[in-house]
Amino acid sequence: MSGHYIEFQHVSIGFDEHAVLKDVSFHIDRGETGVIMGRSGVGKSVSLKLLMGFLTADEGRILVEGQDVTHFTERQFEDIRKRVTMVFQSGALFDSLTVAENVAFPIVSRHVKTDSDEIDRKVRELLKMLEVEQFADRLPAELPTGMKRAVAIARALAEDPEVIFYDEPTTMVDPLMAAHVSDLILKLKQTLHKTSIVVTHDTHLGKKLADRVIFLHEGRLGFFGTWAELEASGDPVLKNFLLQDELIPALDSTL
Repeated sequence: MSGHYIEFQHVSIGFDEHAVLKDVSFHIDRGETGVIMGRSGVGKSVSLKLLMGFLTADEGRILVEGQDVTHFTERQFEDIRKRVTMVFQSGALFDSLTVAENVAFPIVSRHVKTDSDEIDRKVRELLKMLEVEQFADRLPAELPTGMKRAVAIARALAEDPEVIFYDEPTTMVDPLMAAHVSDLILKLKQTLHKTSIVVTHDTHLGKKLADRVIFLHEGRLGFFGTWAELEASGDPVLKNFLLQDELIPALDSTL
């Protein structure tokens, strides 16, 4: 049995004879944040979909808490998804529900009777934690993209998951809002200590969050290790990727 919380063992998958992931292996331990990085189209989001059971690997094994979930049925994955939640790039909020109603939805939809006052308390707590309490009565369409992301994270936390997956949380927002969202995710990492995987091409976000970096290049594992080890690497592909740090200034959202 693996001692890691999440582990890929020689995982490969392809579509229409095009290999997307080729013999990829990495692991993340309980309470750690793993950051999957790389250029567009290298299989970053595919990795999350494999873990959620939305896709099935062609080769290799995927383990969650030591359990081989590679060929789980949809019914078996239902139990995994009660412990693992995903914050989609789109936010996937319900347009007809207010922000507060969106965050309450996972609690209300459980097959467990919960006191309405307790639901309201939990929703207020999460909205405050994600700094969007002033938008509680707004509809998602009234919010900028960055605030929608924060609401989506609050809704994900309402399920009280063991693991959170973030799919490109800072993409398609302005640099200041990207810095704000990344600071929120860092705050959650430091206060909740949940196991997390963040898919991103944002080097500032990766440096801020990563306990372990999984760098994918042309479908293969180009690097696996700490951020310090990544920066110390002499690999020209990695050095070129990290040049983004110098070309795109980091912003402090508290300024």
